[in-house]
Formats: sequence, structure tokens, C-alpha cells
Amino acid sequence: MEARTAARAPGRSGRVPAWVLGAVPLALIAVALAAFAALGGPGLGERKGPPVEDLAFERTVLEPGKIELTVRNDGPDDVTIAQAIVNDSYADFAAGDRKLGHLEATKVSIDYHWVEGDAYTVQLLTSTGATSEHEIPVAVETPNPDLGFYGLMALLGIYVGIVPITLGMLWLPFVRRIDPRWLRVLMAVTVGLLGFLAIDATLEGIDVAGQGSQALGGASLVFLGGLVAYLVLSGVEAWLEGRRGKAEGAARGGHVAMLVAIAIGLHNLGEGLAIGSAYAVGALALGAFLVIGFALHNTTEGLAIVAPVAQRPPGMGRLIMLGLIAGGPAILGAWIGASAFNSSLAAFLLGAGAGAIVQVIQQLAPSVRDRAGRLLHPASVAGMLAGFAVLYVTSLLISV
Repeated sequence: MEARTAARAPGRSGRVPAWVLGAVPLALIAVALAAFAALGGPGLGERKGPPVEDLAFERTVLEPGKIELTVRNDGPDDVTIAQAIVNDSYADFAAGDRKLGHLEATKVSIDYHWVEGDAYTVQLLTSTGATSEHEIPVAVETPNPDLGFYGLMALLGIYVGIVPITLGMLWLPFVRRIDPRWLRVLMAVTVGLLGFLAIDATLEGIDVAGQGSQALGGASLVFLGGLVAYLVLSGVEAWLEGRRGKAEGAARGGHVAMLVAIAIGLHNLGEGLAIGSAYAVGALALGAFLVIGFALHNTTEGLAIVAPVAQRPPGMGRLIMLGLIAGGPAILGAWIGASAFNSSLAAFLLGAGAGAIVQVIQQLAPSVRDRAGRLLHPASVAGMLAGFAVLYVTSLLISV
């Protein structure tokens, strides 16, 4: 009888359901916080010193005779926009809401006849006399998001995403016929390629995050995105393993190739964001040299996709799908970047690309080991360094 009573004890406490016991602390916390807020923080008193004001500039749109800025209150105190100054001259402006609370955003439309190609410094003066400064390195009219605009961004995404990755996947017949020892070296090259992409995406994400709102997370969004993508892909990989049991041969290689394509697709989504936003502010020259640079840079990503399926390649339809998954997001990224770029979102997505790539590297690592089970042996180290070197050299051809 005592053993039976003890067995029931963990699931019951008298006759009160377990979910009620879990909800009681949450309810008490909510009541305490509400009372503290209603009483105005008893005992804390007024804060001394000047208000902390910080405006973050999230987006710039240039139209003939007008500069439109999207700004967000990044500081803890309310901010009231009082004046707009362009190149040391006061300018008339209108704002949807001149007084901004913490994390609130508004659009500030400044009447100013800017000259294409010139540089401008815009300052917003608050009611307390504090200023927030924004640089426009090269003034160029922001393109209208019409059908032709989206068509151009789609074409650019195809050029720098789908086409080069698809061409890189044409290495599959070569990969199939090489000796297994060289295949391990090739897998090490793939790890090196992906490792460079992860580092590049992380550094780019931190740089982008520094340009936007810090109150929304700043650089931490890069690492948050990386963690989310890593965990999601790990869950997908575990689900695939569960469906197929201990996948071997074609099944194992096929789902690793799918994970590689997803990871590269997330990276190319961030890359497309950078391309589209650079085009919108006139910092991107749509020339043949840029397309060639991206083609050389991204062709190696196709190799990373087909290397895991070298022993038992999938059908043509599956290969096309992998190419679209890896390269297609560049189109979506270019659309978002050129029409509604947000640095916080871009930082999160770039981090997600890096995190997904790290998870894929973890999946590829076993295929790099030699017969002694070593991951870092002379051949694998040489392959990884070669992968790093290839992407570093081709990245020098790209300026976004």
C-alpha cells in the first residue's frame, strides 16, 4: 500500500491538478509586476541626469526634392524630433509622429532638393538639443518597386544564385568517378568552402547589425539567428533519420545534400539582401564584372551540394530541386533588400545562414575521417585550406 501511494505522489498533490500548481507562480508574478507598475515603482524616485536619447536610422528613400528616413527610438526615454538639418542647413520636414516612445518608429519626410551623386549628412535635432546623424554617401533616386524592378531583381538573383550553383552541380560526373580516397579530400574541400561561408556570413551580419537598431538586439541577432537555424536543421536531420532508420548509402547522402542546399539557400537569402539593398541606394553597379564574380564565387557551392551524393546520385528532378533550394532564395533576398530592407532582419537572416552551415559541417565531418578515424589528417587539412582559399580568392571579385 505504501509503495502504491508513493507511486501516485509525483503526479498528484492532494487533489489540485498539476497545471494549477504550475500556473500559480506565474499568476503571482503577474500580480506583483502589475502592482509595482501601478504604484509607479515605489522607493525608486526620479532618475537624475539628462534624458538618454538615441535615434536609429533604419531606411533611406530618396525621391526628387525629398529625403524620407525611417527612424526608431533606440533609447529608454521619449524623443521628440524638433528640427531636421541637411548639410548644416535647416530644412522643412514632416513626421508621422514627432514624439517617439521606446522602440517606436516613424517616417520623417524632409523637403530638400538633393543632387544625384553628391554626399549628404542628415541630422535630426531633438527637443532637448541632442542630435542624431545619418550619412548618405551617394545620393541616387530610390527605384520604384514596379514590375520591371522586381523583374530586374529576379534576373540578378538568377544570375548570382541559381545559374552558378547549377553549373557547379555539373561536377557530379567527375565526383562519381574519383577514387574514394580523393573523395574524402573533396569532402574536406566542401567543409572548407562551407566554413568560409559561415565566417563570412557572421562577419557581414555583425557589420549590418551595427547599422540598425541596437535596442532590438544588434549583433546578438546574428548569433540568435545562428542558434535558431542550427537547432531547426538539427531537428529536421533527426526527423529524417527517424523516418529512414539508420540511413545509409543513397538515403544518407541524399538528405545530407538536402541539408547542404537548405544551408546554402539561407546564406544566399542574406546575400540577396545585401545585393538588393546596395542596388536601392546606388552602391551597386549592375555590370558584367559583378555577375562574373558572383558566378565564380557561387559555382563552388554547387560542388558542396553534389559531393555527398557522389556514390549514388539522385535523379535529374531531385538535382534541379536542390539547385533551386540553394540558389532561389537569392531572388527573394534581392526583392526584400531593394524594397524593404531592415538591418535587424538582415542580421538575423545572415546569422541563420551561418548557423545552418555549421550544422551541415557537423553532418559532413564523418565523411572526411580517414581509416584511423582522424578528422584532421594531412589530406583533410589540405582540402579544407583549399576550400577556404578558393572562396577567399573569388570573394575578392565581389564588391557589394
